[in-house]
Amino acid sequence: MTDNVNMKLYEVFLRSRRGLDHKHVGSLHAEDQEQALEYARDVYTRRGEGVSIWVVNSSDICASQESDCESFYDPLDDKPYRHATHYKLPDEVNSM
Repeated sequence: MTDNVNMKLYEVFLRSRRGLDHKHVGSLHAEDQEQALEYARDVYTRRGEGVSIWVVNSSDICASQESDCESFYDPLDDKPYRHATHYKLPDEVNSM
């Protein structure tokens, strides 16, 4: 039996096919990254639905908070060049 004191929380990302992005599929507890990778394989790819797995120690993730949205992201109002309406497209590119 594994001692829960040494367990770390890992986030699991799975790429289902070549050329696609890795997607967050869940979390799990493991003693180290090798064990986390094995657990992720056993839990999240039982039916052969993945071609690549990433495990990331949850404590290594730094993320912004939704409550900080207004102060964290610059308002686009003062950067009109970012709006596509200011660019003229050639007639050949009418599908955009």
